[in-house]
Amino acid sequence: MELGKNHIGFTYTATGGKTFTTFNPKLNQANDLTFTEATSEEIDVAVALAAVAFDAYKNTSSKERAQFLNAIAEEILALDDTLIQMYCQETGLPEGRAKGERGRTIFQLQSFANLVSEGSWVDATIDVANPERTPFPKLDIRRLDIPLGPVVVFGASNFPLAYSTAGGDTASALAAGCPVIVKSHPMHAGTGSLVAEAIIKAAKKTGMPDGVFSNLNSSGIEVGQQLVSHPKVKAVGFTGSIRGGRALLDLAAQRPEPIPVFAEMGSINPVVMLHEELEKNTASWAEAYAQSISLAAGQFCTQPGLILSLKGEVFTNFTNHLVAEIEKIDANCMLHPAIFEGFQSNKNTSQSQSGLEVLTDDSSSETPNFAGSSLSRIDGDAFLKNHILHQEVFGPYTLLVECESLAQMQTIITNLEGQLTASLIATEAEAKANFEIIEALQNRVGRLAFNGVPTGVEVCNSMVHGGPYPASTDSRFSAVGVHAIKRWVRPFSFQNFPDSLLPEALKEQNPLDIKQTRI
Repeated sequence: MELGKNHIGFTYTATGGKTFTTFNPKLNQANDLTFTEATSEEIDVAVALAAVAFDAYKNTSSKERAQFLNAIAEEILALDDTLIQMYCQETGLPEGRAKGERGRTIFQLQSFANLVSEGSWVDATIDVANPERTPFPKLDIRRLDIPLGPVVVFGASNFPLAYSTAGGDTASALAAGCPVIVKSHPMHAGTGSLVAEAIIKAAKKTGMPDGVFSNLNSSGIEVGQQLVSHPKVKAVGFTGSIRGGRALLDLAAQRPEPIPVFAEMGSINPVVMLHEELEKNTASWAEAYAQSISLAAGQFCTQPGLILSLKGEVFTNFTNHLVAEIEKIDANCMLHPAIFEGFQSNKNTSQSQSGLEVLTDDSSSETPNFAGSSLSRIDGDAFLKNHILHQEVFGPYTLLVECESLAQMQTIITNLEGQLTASLIATEAEAKANFEIIEALQNRVGRLAFNGVPTGVEVCNSMVHGGPYPASTDSRFSAVGVHAIKRWVRPFSFQNFPDSLLPEALKEQNPLDIKQTRI
């Protein structure tokens, strides 16, 4: 395996520009491998290959695409311990997390293989001609979803497998019939390089066109900017910060031909705790939320960063239990010194705001890049007046807000920015009696969990992983689950076409045996 290089199609020999290394945050030292940043010429070659590949790849059969996706899963599994060790070296995360994320990545690839193999995802709709209709005859019109073209996918810092090189964005775009160019995340370029080798090996093995996949390295933002600006790129997938996602959205909008950017960005994932359920199960909810706040050093986009409840003895008792549980949990390694520094800076900014009380702040770890969990508290009125406190602190930090009334709680929810997810802790009777709280949360999030924690995003057909801006740039789509394929297609209609010229999915005899909506 040739780690360190850019993977541009199957045959192009990449030379690369400046070099960089990845970092082991647990050992607090650079890793041995050196990576080369893609040059402007190499970016042009990768996109040109993808554009040519699109003409062939969009016409591959459902069976062929499914074989490709399943082959990628097989080749990733074949990397075995080599991939797991590289993952751990570049993230500081344990082997169990690496294997779990690999399993999720494999499942996503296989899920999209099953989806395209069945074929009904194209949403074939047929309006049958009726020449006898008056006053105007009805034409024969048939629609289905067709792929957009080459897609650029940005690797995520916090999920080197499931949201990166062969993650959900890549799997769904390839399933849709779109070639993919990955802008590898510089923090885990080695992990990305191994996975890129696996994808290209799978592409060759299954007869996919040269250029159906490329993987480009970069240490800064220039490669990503050039890719998003390239006229032959037709869509972008991104998981990361609000600042990064918004910059890409603006850049894509400024092109002569604007293109969609499907970015999953910042979220503080509010949790609403009503008193009857909280009083009945104080200790168990404190333990559950301490674990959720601290999981993987809080480096999940669904980490519960905000807890709302009514001021009073019940919430005070829960808060004391939560502090006690948090203090039992050791500091955890963060993904990179830059992420650790960003966490400390953003946490300090939050804690310095007027009216905020620091409840616990484990800053005692002497191990570099290790962060303990922190809790702060503020009253509802002060929170409403200070939008700095609405901003995500990426890491193990949560703000507890004491509300004066349910009306104030609803006002706070209504004034929150868009979020990925929210949680409601309540008895069923409480929830029914306060349905306006549920409706307020529904207006601000993409997923609402009842009596649970927000961390953990099930990969299934019904999952929505997205939400109103700035949680994502387009709340109509999910980044998780098979419906994610809808981001990379557009509807297209054939009018009065002979059956012999129609795509298989729209033919009268339905040779693919898929669901056709006939009107």
